[in-house]
Amino acid sequence: MNTIEQRLKIKKWDIILDELSSKGFAIVPGLINDKECAELLHEFKEEYRYRKTVVMERYRFGKGVYKYFNYPLPNILTELRANFYTYLAPVANKWFEVLKINIRYPKTHKEFIDECKENGQEKATALILGYGAGGFCAMHQDLYGEVYFPMQIVLFLDDIDKDYTGGEFILTENIPMAQSRTHVIKPKKGDVIVFATNFRPVKGAKGYYRVTMKHGVATIHSGERHTLGIIFHDAKS
Repeated sequence: MNTIEQRLKIKKWDIILDELSSKGFAIVPGLINDKECAELLHEFKEEYRYRKTVVMERYRFGKGVYKYFNYPLPNILTELRANFYTYLAPVANKWFEVLKINIRYPKTHKEFIDECKENGQEKATALILGYGAGGFCAMHQDLYGEVYFPMQIVLFLDDIDKDYTGGEFILTENIPMAQSRTHVIKPKKGDVIVFATNFRPVKGAKGYYRVTMKHGVATIHSGERHTLGIIFHDAKS
């Protein structure tokens, strides 16, 4: 089986990155096979893997459970973070340049994690999420400290309309001086969605401005829905 690095190399990155910048999200189809999805679903039950479990209802985040992995991460998570970061860091730098934000990201994910550690952000943020019928996730942003990366990815581990119904991935754009825009997305099992964590730049008549973005999950009508979330920065707690 090809490595994550090899699989990503053959994807159409010109299209993916153009969609990411123009819409705030893009889908990388069929990155993970059924066997790997099953192995990651098995991890959901292995409590030793996790540093923290959150029951969403307790905090009014939604209805479901998510679990933060401990370091060391499973190999596939480490590969996903490191290899996606390589493609996304130049885009992040371009976004911040046009928005005149004085932050630049290093070439490798290891260098970026070192910056997180220097800021006291040493806790893993990769997580696995599970929802049953009636489950949902409120609109939010995954920011865990002063050092953050402006994009993240979600890997889908079940088949929508087969393993579960409902549960669409939702993205909203808060456009200044205009009505908000909503994207309702239905990735397939094994797909990865790349999206803006906090904001993305949009060019207007007077230069670039920020469009704030949030994401969430629509109500699951039946079955069970699981995803793997990968945030590129680490957390303080």
